Amino acid sequence: MGRRRRGVMSEQLKYELAKDLGFYNTVQREGWGGITTKDAGNMVKRAIQMAEQAAKAQGQGQPPGR
Repeated sequence: MGRRRRGVMSEQLKYELAKDLGFYNTVQREGWGGITTKDAGNMVKRAIQMAEQAAKAQGQGQPPGR
């Protein structure tokens, strides 16, 4: 009777991060279960950094990603 968590990151964002961090080929070959814990942690860390940058830019009246 376990609960399934709904993903916070879109699939598109996860694949983009995997490409940026260099383990996209592993995901393609083995699925998300094939990445290391370190890679998963780096992916989450990078997603948080991106969200913080977007929030900061939005607070300054700039479009996200700039």
